[in-house]
Amino acid sequence: MPMPEHWLIWALLSAVFAALTAVLAKLGVKDVDADLAMALRTVVICALVLPLVWITGKWSNPLQLPARTLGYLVLSAVATGASWLCYFRALQVGEAFRVAPVDKLSVVLVAVFAFFILGERPAPKDWLGITLMTAGLLLLVIKKT
Repeated sequence: MPMPEHWLIWALLSAVFAALTAVLAKLGVKDVDADLAMALRTVVICALVLPLVWITGKWSNPLQLPARTLGYLVLSAVATGASWLCYFRALQVGEAFRVAPVDKLSVVLVAVFAFFILGERPAPKDWLGITLMTAGLLLLVIKKT
């Protein structure tokens, strides 16, 4: 019997690890500069992922990738780095339960960008879910007067 929806399992695991990331990072940036904290995190990620790719036999010369692919991956890395820098700075001064959901506004933005850039067409029920996520975010960030 095949495993149901592999993407969903990986996405749920990603959510769990992202939640742990927010809580652990909030604790970690307490007594250190946010940029240094992000740099240390990146070094640890490289120390874990590079050997994994090598050991599993998935390593290949990245310079042999098509230029377009390499360009998109480099731009993705730049966007990731910028996101992490902003995220760690936000966690250093903000409450994790507010910072993380605002960061997850990326979910809404992915839908919008995917619509315009990738030509993906979410169904009306998908747009409703995206709208509800936006509404939930607004409830978290709008201060009482």
